[in-house]
Amino acid sequence: MTTNKIILEIRAGAGGDEAAIFAGDLARMYQRYAATRGWTFTVLDKNETAINGYKSLTAEMKGEGTYDAMKHESGVHRVQRVPATEKSGRVHTSTASVAVLPVVEAQEVNINQGDLEVTFSRAGGPGGQNVNKVETAVRILHKPTGIVVGSREERSQYANREKAMDVLRAKLYEIEQQKATGNVGDLRREQIGTADRSEKIRTYNFPDDRVTDHRLGKKFHNIEKIMEGGLDPIMKAFSVTQKSL
Repeated sequence: MTTNKIILEIRAGAGGDEAAIFAGDLARMYQRYAATRGWTFTVLDKNETAINGYKSLTAEMKGEGTYDAMKHESGVHRVQRVPATEKSGRVHTSTASVAVLPVVEAQEVNINQGDLEVTFSRAGGPGGQNVNKVETAVRILHKPTGIVVGSREERSQYANREKAMDVLRAKLYEIEQQKATGNVGDLRREQIGTADRSEKIRTYNFPDDRVTDHRLGKKFHNIEKIMEGGLDPIMKAFSVTQKSL
């Protein structure tokens, strides 16, 4: 599939506060990478922590070739470093899971409006009086599957509902594709894993200044530059691998 709009989901995994901080680091890495590619990066929903991290974050990325470039990011990412909260200098291992879903057109997924439970609330955080006093945040429950999606970053209730429906359609489309090819549960675990430390597609080792992609079997250095959005060497390695297949 080739699409120029994706839903990006990042969730903190094993590792407590450090996992949430790492999830935030990944979100900023992708946001900065999007800027280098001229893509837009729009946060739709987030569950922030008090330590400048995220328990979860959902964003929309839009621009030429977003899905082809980002599809390899789905899976469990593992970080090895000394957390800022660690007083004895020990290296900790934490994880965060990433899911990349293509945004599909409304006609590609049939959604019965009677299957939806839509609720509205005030959107917290910065944004002025309109954001804080009007119930613009939208949460949608798809009752047959139990999937819950939301959007709170747009300024109007209508815009947030449309963004939330984009996320829901992407998730339901993924389920339909998985049903066509095999067990949904197994395939979902294959894509995003269980966020256990032993499941990983990539390891970010700060003490050794090394990022290892376990699918490519390649190591990349200058980890600080990569975390600042310098993903091009990894993306190019995947592109070369695809062309050789």
